[in-house]
Amino acid sequence: MKRSWFPSPSFKRTLLASSLALGLGSSAAALADRPSIKVVTDPSFVPFEMLDPATGEMIGFDMDIINEVAERAGFKVDLTTMEFAGIIPAVQSGSQEIAIAGITITAERAEIVDFSAPYYDSGLQIIVRADNDSVETIEDLAGLAVATRIGSTSYDFLQEALGNRADITPYPGNSDMYMALLGHNVDAAFYDAPNVSYFSQTRGEGHTKVVGPLYEGQQYGIVFHKGSPWVEPVNEALAEMQGDGTYDAIFEKWFGEAPDDE
Repeated sequence: MKRSWFPSPSFKRTLLASSLALGLGSSAAALADRPSIKVVTDPSFVPFEMLDPATGEMIGFDMDIINEVAERAGFKVDLTTMEFAGIIPAVQSGSQEIAIAGITITAERAEIVDFSAPYYDSGLQIIVRADNDSVETIEDLAGLAVATRIGSTSYDFLQEALGNRADITPYPGNSDMYMALLGHNVDAAFYDAPNVSYFSQTRGEGHTKVVGPLYEGQQYGIVFHKGSPWVEPVNEALAEMQGDGTYDAIFEKWFGEAPDDE
Protein backbone atom coordinates (compact mmCIF):
# COMPACT_ATOMS: atom_id res chain seq x y z
CA MET A 1 0.00 0.00 0.00
CA LYS A 2 1.26 3.47 -0.90
CA ARG A 3 2.03 5.44 2.22
CA SER A 4 1.05 9.10 2.56
CA TRP A 5 3.83 11.41 3.77
CA PHE A 6 3.17 14.24 6.23
CA PRO A 7 5.96 16.70 6.98
CA SER A 8 7.14 16.68 10.57
CA PRO A 9 6.71 19.80 12.77
CA SER A 10 10.45 20.43 12.63
CA PHE A 11 10.40 20.26 8.84
CA LYS A 12 7.48 22.70 8.74
CA ARG A 13 9.39 25.14 10.92
CA THR A 14 12.44 24.85 8.70
CA LEU A 15 10.35 25.35 5.57
CA LEU A 16 8.57 28.39 7.08
CA ALA A 17 11.86 29.94 8.14
CA SER A 18 13.31 29.40 4.69
CA SER A 19 10.24 30.93 3.04
CA LEU A 20 10.34 33.94 5.32
CA ALA A 21 14.03 34.42 4.67
CA LEU A 22 13.47 34.24 0.93
CA GLY A 23 10.54 36.66 1.20
CA LEU A 24 12.43 39.13 3.31
CA GLY A 25 15.41 38.84 1.03
CA SER A 26 13.24 39.54 -2.01
CA SER A 27 11.60 42.51 -0.28
CA ALA A 28 14.97 43.92 0.77
CA ALA A 29 16.31 43.45 -2.73
CA ALA A 30 13.25 45.14 -4.23
CA LEU A 31 13.61 48.06 -1.82
CA ALA A 32 17.33 48.35 -2.58
CA ASP A 33 16.54 48.50 -6.29
CA ARG A 34 14.23 51.47 -5.84
CA PRO A 35 15.74 54.81 -6.84
CA SER A 36 16.23 57.39 -4.10
CA ILE A 37 14.41 60.57 -5.12
CA LYS A 38 15.10 64.00 -3.65
CA VAL A 39 11.92 65.36 -2.09
CA VAL A 40 11.70 68.80 -0.49
CA THR A 41 9.13 70.14 1.96
CA ASP A 42 8.47 73.10 4.23
CA PRO A 43 9.41 72.34 7.86
CA SER A 44 6.56 74.30 9.44
CA PHE A 45 3.28 74.00 7.52
CA VAL A 46 1.25 72.25 10.20
CA PRO A 47 -0.52 69.88 10.10
CA PHE A 48 0.79 69.05 6.63
CA GLU A 49 4.46 68.90 7.55
CA MET A 50 6.17 69.52 10.87
CA LEU A 51 9.07 68.27 12.94
CA ASP A 52 8.29 65.72 15.62
CA PRO A 53 10.49 66.83 18.55
CA ALA A 54 10.38 63.34 20.06
CA THR A 55 11.84 61.58 17.01
CA GLY A 56 13.46 64.39 15.03
CA GLU A 57 11.51 63.23 11.97
CA MET A 58 9.10 65.09 9.73
CA ILE A 59 5.46 64.10 10.23
CA GLY A 60 2.11 65.34 8.97
CA PHE A 61 -0.56 64.83 6.32
CA ASP A 62 1.79 65.51 3.40
CA MET A 63 4.46 63.24 4.86
CA ASP A 64 2.02 60.33 5.09
CA ILE A 65 0.84 61.05 1.55
CA ILE A 66 4.31 61.17 -0.03
CA ASN A 67 5.53 58.10 1.83
CA GLU A 68 2.53 56.08 0.66
CA VAL A 69 2.87 57.45 -2.87
CA ALA A 70 6.57 56.52 -2.92
CA GLU A 71 5.78 52.98 -1.80
CA ARG A 72 3.27 52.54 -4.62
CA ALA A 73 5.16 54.44 -7.33
CA GLY A 74 8.43 52.64 -6.63
CA PHE A 75 10.90 55.10 -5.14
CA LYS A 76 12.52 55.95 -1.82
CA VAL A 77 12.11 59.43 -0.31
CA ASP A 78 15.31 61.41 0.28
CA LEU A 79 13.75 64.24 2.28
CA THR A 80 15.07 67.80 2.58
CA THR A 81 13.42 70.80 4.27
CA MET A 82 13.68 74.47 3.36
CA GLU A 83 11.70 77.69 3.64
CA PHE A 84 8.65 77.70 1.40
CA ALA A 85 9.86 80.55 -0.82
CA GLY A 86 12.81 78.44 -1.99
CA ILE A 87 10.89 75.27 -2.81
CA ILE A 88 9.61 76.04 -6.32
CA PRO A 89 13.01 77.43 -7.45
CA ALA A 90 14.72 74.30 -6.06
CA VAL A 91 12.50 72.01 -8.11
CA GLN A 92 12.69 74.27 -11.17
CA SER A 93 16.49 74.19 -11.09
CA GLY A 94 16.57 70.42 -10.70
CA SER A 95 18.34 70.40 -7.35
CA GLN A 96 15.17 68.75 -6.01
CA GLU A 97 13.07 66.30 -7.99
CA ILE A 98 9.76 66.48 -6.11
CA ALA A 99 8.14 68.93 -3.67
CA ILE A 100 5.17 68.48 -1.36
CA ALA A 101 4.35 71.33 0.98
CA GLY A 102 0.70 72.34 0.63
CA ILE A 103 1.60 73.92 -2.72
CA THR A 104 -1.30 75.54 -4.55
CA ILE A 105 -1.65 74.70 -8.23
CA THR A 106 -1.54 77.94 -10.23
CA ALA A 107 -1.17 78.73 -13.92
CA GLU A 108 1.94 80.80 -13.21
CA ARG A 109 3.68 78.00 -11.33
CA ALA A 110 2.62 75.46 -13.96
CA GLU A 111 4.68 77.40 -16.50
CA ILE A 112 7.92 76.50 -14.70
CA VAL A 113 7.14 73.20 -12.92
CA ASP A 114 4.81 70.23 -13.41
CA PHE A 115 2.03 69.33 -10.98
CA SER A 116 0.39 66.08 -10.01
CA ALA A 117 -3.36 65.74 -10.01
CA PRO A 118 -4.86 67.74 -7.11
CA TYR A 119 -4.77 65.90 -3.78
CA TYR A 120 -6.25 68.48 -1.38
CA ASP A 121 -8.92 71.20 -1.67
CA SER A 122 -8.14 74.40 0.22
CA GLY A 123 -8.59 78.17 0.21
CA LEU A 124 -7.52 81.31 2.07
CA GLN A 125 -8.88 82.71 5.34
CA ILE A 126 -8.46 85.54 7.83
CA ILE A 127 -7.37 85.06 11.44
CA VAL A 128 -7.52 87.86 14.04
CA ARG A 129 -7.13 88.16 17.80
CA ALA A 130 -10.09 86.89 19.79
CA ASP A 131 -11.14 90.39 20.91
CA ASN A 132 -11.28 91.80 17.37
CA ASP A 133 -14.89 92.20 16.27
CA SER A 134 -14.28 94.68 13.46
CA VAL A 135 -12.91 92.31 10.81
CA GLU A 136 -15.19 89.97 8.89
CA THR A 137 -14.16 90.29 5.23
CA ILE A 138 -11.10 91.07 3.16
CA GLU A 139 -12.34 94.66 2.69
CA ASP A 140 -12.27 95.16 6.46
CA LEU A 141 -8.48 94.75 6.30
CA ALA A 142 -8.10 98.07 4.48
CA GLY A 143 -6.04 100.44 6.60
CA LEU A 144 -4.78 97.62 8.83
CA ALA A 145 -1.49 95.78 9.22
CA VAL A 146 -1.80 92.27 7.77
CA ALA A 147 0.64 89.38 7.99
CA THR A 148 1.01 86.65 5.39
CA ARG A 149 3.66 84.25 4.09
CA ILE A 150 6.49 85.08 1.67
CA GLY A 151 6.04 83.46 -1.74
CA SER A 152 2.47 82.34 -1.02
CA THR A 153 -0.72 82.73 -3.03
CA SER A 154 -2.19 84.52 0.00
CA TYR A 155 0.37 87.32 -0.47
CA ASP A 156 -0.56 87.60 -4.16
CA PHE A 157 -4.26 87.67 -3.28
CA LEU A 158 -3.77 90.46 -0.73
CA GLN A 159 -1.78 92.53 -3.18
CA GLU A 160 -4.51 92.22 -5.81
CA ALA A 161 -7.40 92.80 -3.39
CA LEU A 162 -5.94 95.60 -1.27
CA GLY A 163 -2.69 96.85 -2.81
CA ASN A 164 -1.46 99.87 -0.89
CA ARG A 165 -4.74 100.17 1.03
CA ALA A 166 -3.28 97.88 3.70
CA ASP A 167 0.13 97.43 5.32
CA ILE A 168 0.92 93.92 4.03
CA THR A 169 3.92 92.23 5.63
CA PRO A 170 5.12 88.86 4.29
CA TYR A 171 6.88 86.70 6.88
CA PRO A 172 9.36 83.88 6.17
CA GLY A 173 7.64 81.36 8.44
CA ASN A 174 4.19 80.56 9.75
CA SER A 175 5.27 80.90 13.36
CA ASP A 176 6.66 84.40 12.65
CA MET A 177 3.34 85.40 11.12
CA TYR A 178 1.25 84.14 14.02
CA MET A 179 3.60 85.51 16.68
CA ALA A 180 3.30 88.91 15.03
CA LEU A 181 -0.47 88.62 15.39
CA LEU A 182 -0.35 87.53 19.04
CA GLY A 183 2.25 90.21 19.78
CA HIS A 184 0.01 92.99 18.38
CA ASN A 185 2.54 93.77 15.63
CA VAL A 186 -0.20 93.19 13.05
CA ASP A 187 -3.98 93.32 13.18
CA ALA A 188 -4.68 90.16 11.23
CA ALA A 189 -3.09 87.32 9.29
CA PHE A 190 -4.24 85.85 5.99
CA TYR A 191 -3.14 82.43 4.86
CA ASP A 192 -4.14 78.90 3.83
CA ALA A 193 -7.35 77.89 5.60
CA PRO A 194 -6.26 74.52 7.05
CA ASN A 195 -3.13 76.02 8.58
CA VAL A 196 -5.00 79.04 9.95
CA SER A 197 -7.65 76.78 11.45
CA TYR A 198 -5.08 74.42 12.97
CA PHE A 199 -3.22 77.27 14.67
CA SER A 200 -6.43 78.80 16.01
CA GLN A 201 -7.43 75.45 17.54
CA THR A 202 -4.01 74.71 19.05
CA ARG A 203 -1.45 77.34 20.06
CA GLY A 204 -3.83 80.19 19.31
CA GLU A 205 -6.80 78.72 21.16
CA GLY A 206 -8.55 81.35 23.25
CA HIS A 207 -6.36 84.10 21.79
CA THR A 208 -7.39 84.04 18.13
CA LYS A 209 -10.37 83.31 15.92
CA VAL A 210 -10.91 82.59 12.22
CA VAL A 211 -13.35 84.98 10.55
CA GLY A 212 -15.03 85.57 7.23
CA PRO A 213 -15.55 83.34 4.19
CA LEU A 214 -13.13 81.06 2.42
CA TYR A 215 -11.41 83.00 -0.34
CA GLU A 216 -10.08 81.75 -3.66
CA GLY A 217 -10.83 78.03 -3.67
CA GLN A 218 -7.53 76.28 -4.24
CA GLN A 219 -6.12 72.83 -4.81
CA TYR A 220 -2.77 71.50 -3.65
CA GLY A 221 -0.57 69.43 -5.93
CA ILE A 222 2.74 67.59 -5.72
CA VAL A 223 5.41 69.46 -7.69
CA PHE A 224 7.95 68.07 -10.17
CA HIS A 225 10.57 69.60 -12.40
CA LYS A 226 9.41 70.02 -16.01
CA GLY A 227 9.25 66.73 -17.88
CA SER A 228 9.74 64.56 -14.80
CA PRO A 229 9.05 60.86 -15.45
CA TRP A 230 7.53 60.55 -11.97
CA VAL A 231 4.35 62.54 -12.68
CA GLU A 232 2.40 59.61 -14.14
CA PRO A 233 3.43 57.01 -11.52
CA VAL A 234 2.57 59.47 -8.72
CA ASN A 235 -0.82 60.24 -10.27
CA GLU A 236 -1.53 56.52 -10.55
CA ALA A 237 -0.58 56.06 -6.89
CA LEU A 238 -2.82 58.93 -5.78
CA ALA A 239 -5.74 57.50 -7.76
CA GLU A 240 -5.21 54.08 -6.15
CA MET A 241 -5.09 55.64 -2.67
CA GLN A 242 -8.32 57.52 -3.27
CA GLY A 243 -9.97 54.41 -4.65
CA ASP A 244 -9.02 51.94 -1.92
CA GLY A 245 -9.68 54.17 1.11
CA THR A 246 -6.05 54.87 2.03
CA TYR A 247 -6.39 58.59 1.28
CA ASP A 248 -9.48 58.88 3.50
CA ALA A 249 -7.69 57.10 6.35
CA ILE A 250 -4.74 59.52 6.16
CA PHE A 251 -7.13 62.49 5.94
CA GLU A 252 -9.07 61.36 9.01
CA LYS A 253 -5.85 60.87 10.95
CA TRP A 254 -4.90 64.54 10.58
CA PHE A 255 -8.22 66.35 10.12
CA GLY A 256 -10.74 64.16 11.92
CA GLU A 257 -13.22 63.63 9.11
CA ALA A 258 -12.85 62.33 5.57
CA PRO A 259 -13.52 64.85 2.79
CA ASP A 260 -16.94 64.91 1.15
CA ASP A 261 -16.81 63.44 -2.35
CA GLU A 262 -19.86 65.40 -3.49
